[in-house]
Amino acid sequence: MGKTLFTMLLAGAVFTLQAAPLSYGPAFDKTKVVTVADVLANPAGYLQQEITVSGKIQAVCKKQGCWMTLAAAEDEPAFRIKVRDGDMVFPLSSMGKTAYAHGRIQPLPMNLQASIDYLAEQAEKNGSVFDPTKVTEPVTLYQLVPTSVEITD
Repeated sequence: MGKTLFTMLLAGAVFTLQAAPLSYGPAFDKTKVVTVADVLANPAGYLQQEITVSGKIQAVCKKQGCWMTLAAAEDEPAFRIKVRDGDMVFPLSSMGKTAYAHGRIQPLPMNLQASIDYLAEQAEKNGSVFDPTKVTEPVTLYQLVPTSVEITD
């Protein structure tokens, strides 16, 4: 009986540890979330404010854990969350989990050649045809630089 009770308590403790969210930074309000789709539709509209986005983690930096991408669904575009190396380390095991990230949108303007290179890389990843002559203006990418992140599930 004592061994069974100990096993049940140990199993409960392990379950509790696995269910606890992984948090970085100070607490923030998760009730006012901006969807990834809304941010991607108008990233410049969110530049002067702190926002919270939420989504499923699609990818995580394999070297430093310094970035992750969030999407509302598998078939939707992902949005990048980026920190300075070492500020927060997002574990590879968090892929597929839900994350809330609170911070500010940062624009990343590129020159024309960098834009062409980036768009060519994205087309290759997606298996689509890319014509570099169609790119006539530089692209600006946007990412969220968080002050706080919570990973759940």
